[in-house]
Amino acid sequence: MQLTPQQLEEFEERGYLFFPGLFSREEIKTLTDEVPRLYAQHRPENIREKHSGAVRTNFAAHMYSDPFARLARHPRMIKPVEQLFGEELYMHQFKINGKNAFDGDVWQWHQDYGTWFNDDLMPTPRAMNVAIFLDDVDTTNGPLMFIPGSHKLGVLDAGHDTTTTSYPLWTINNENIRVLVEKAGGRNGGIVTPTGPAGSMMLFHSCLVHASGSNLSPWNRVSVYLSLCAISNHIRRHKRVEWIAHRDFTPITCLPDDCLTRSYPVDLPWAKGTPASAAVTSEDRLAEAA
Repeated sequence: MQLTPQQLEEFEERGYLFFPGLFSREEIKTLTDEVPRLYAQHRPENIREKHSGAVRTNFAAHMYSDPFARLARHPRMIKPVEQLFGEELYMHQFKINGKNAFDGDVWQWHQDYGTWFNDDLMPTPRAMNVAIFLDDVDTTNGPLMFIPGSHKLGVLDAGHDTTTTSYPLWTINNENIRVLVEKAGGRNGGIVTPTGPAGSMMLFHSCLVHASGSNLSPWNRVSVYLSLCAISNHIRRHKRVEWIAHRDFTPITCLPDDCLTRSYPVDLPWAKGTPASAAVTSEDRLAEAA
């Protein structure tokens, strides 16, 4: 899948691209059939909501789940980012965000690169998110909200919020968000919420400011996110556990385009459990050396 000149121009201006219904219902069913099994497991890769206990995020499913390992190598997700960066990519982060009906909590206003820089020492914003809707997304079930063009401002001041939800984020304060939204158009386009059917795909810049509200509807809103980083831009610090920030910088090799409807062999190195080494961080090593 190659982006057109018009799409490249749109991405440069807005910081994101949206492809409604890019994956078929058959392809998405391969993934949705697997999600309950992943969420039911008591693995450290499952981060649960602070109050309800529902899975907020499942990390690194591509390391132990065959369908998601194939998705992690899908050319419709990988090739557009290779085109934008002009080099090969590695998987910085792989997550399935579960905004379950009635229980899905908020994601505060933030830039992903803010966390990747502060926690992982990723040198530059040469990393990108590609997301697939596993459920239909509308205005009622907690869709992502973007501030168009905010990626052009680079890295913004952020504070480390460790209390609002079960997952710490480097978040942007309300006053700065108010200013950003007004500059982007206020009520006339200062916040956009891409919605569409299951199988829709979004591609967005790592500096694009975004958030999502809670899901109080009776409909799930589960999405998969591939955080793809240029090989030359790999992280320099391993402060976080490996299932959250990967340390293998091997370039991704794509499978054929039909890899969600046909079985192709993939490596599943964590199929028998998360290795102990994945939980060891650079801070642990410093403590051992002290």
